[in-house]
Amino acid sequence: MEEEITTVFYLSDVLLKAMGIRDDPQVKMNNAEVMTVALSASLFFSGNYERSREFLSEHGYIHNMLSKSQFNRRLLAIPETVWMALSNILAELFKQTNEGNEYAMDSFPVPVCDNIRISRSRIYKGEEYRGYIASKKRYFYGLRVHIVVTKTGEPVEFILMPGSLNDCRVLKQFNLDLPQRSNIYADKCYNDYEYEDLLKEAADISLSPLRKKNSKRVIAPWSDFLRKSLRRCVETTASQINAMFPKTIHAVTSRGFELKIVLFIIAFSIRCL
Repeated sequence: MEEEITTVFYLSDVLLKAMGIRDDPQVKMNNAEVMTVALSASLFFSGNYERSREFLSEHGYIHNMLSKSQFNRRLLAIPETVWMALSNILAELFKQTNEGNEYAMDSFPVPVCDNIRISRSRIYKGEEYRGYIASKKRYFYGLRVHIVVTKTGEPVEFILMPGSLNDCRVLKQFNLDLPQRSNIYADKCYNDYEYEDLLKEAADISLSPLRKKNSKRVIAPWSDFLRKSLRRCVETTASQINAMFPKTIHAVTSRGFELKIVLFIIAFSIRCL
């Protein structure tokens, strides 16, 4: 635990200095300490900021701890670009150590509330947030995390989208900043022949989804088996990230809800170091 907390603070402090983000001389806690509390909450306390604040203060990691309300204001004041920059740094490290340049892509749901409480939801409103989980044959209300991982399960890119959006539509919104001759394995939802050809021609990246029975691009049985095997890593990653979530992610605003999801993914990436 101590090593992970130290790593989080070091990464946060170096990143903020590199981005030229300086703290006001009058602050009790600097931004690196605020980031450390938030990421420690995701790493050890299921996203509970209050428990993280108390632990880091009582064990002497942070001496001038802010109150609950002050901490929340300071956390939300940190630009989104800082969190994404931290995620990108970790992603670059994973890409450099990913031998074979093989990746997998998939999505997993993050409900904001139970179906029975949809009408009372204040965080999100609208049918675009009602998605369907085919494996469980049930609907959910919230977001989907669309993610690309290495063959050993480290996240290299992710997008948060409303739950109803089809995986194939979201595919075109990924940057896919991957090395040339990379191969991305995906499930049947990602079949788009035109985009596959464009990706191969423009970036020399091969998208290799599982094929449907009526597919015009039939693949050999051995290739189908290989694709199924290689894409299991992304299912494992989704399960491990979900295991870090509490039973219900507590948030008051959509921004706070999305920030917690991002923090869980970054925290998982730090565990992969």
